[in-house]
Amino acid sequence: MSGGQRRGGIITVAVAGVTHDCKGSFSYNLGIGKKEAIMGSGRVTGYKETPQVAFIEGEFTDRGELDVAALLRTVNATVTLRAANGKTIMLKDAWQAGEGTVQTEEGNIGVRFESEDEGQEIS
Repeated sequence: MSGGQRRGGIITVAVAGVTHDCKGSFSYNLGIGKKEAIMGSGRVTGYKETPQVAFIEGEFTDRGELDVAALLRTVNATVTLRAANGKTIMLKDAWQAGEGTVQTEEGNIGVRFESEDEGQEIS
């Protein structure tokens, strides 16, 4: 199998141009409206669309020099997720919306970046 078939594995996440150590898997949502069926008398009569927030979520590892307080105060930042399959997901004017709890056993901190604008799928 050639290297062009990779679908998962190594990812990178940058916040305001600073690349962070990532841990485990990340998830994202482009923030495109969610469509749900409207049921009439025994059949679908249409759909409604409700907004969703665009987000990138996962865990960083604190190598010791991570300024946790600054990370938790992040606002108006460009956040990019580069996935192993070659896709890049970008949020503009994003803020950090996670709890900010740091786990000392492995130095991990959960992060969630949200944006009021739709996320962009670059590649």
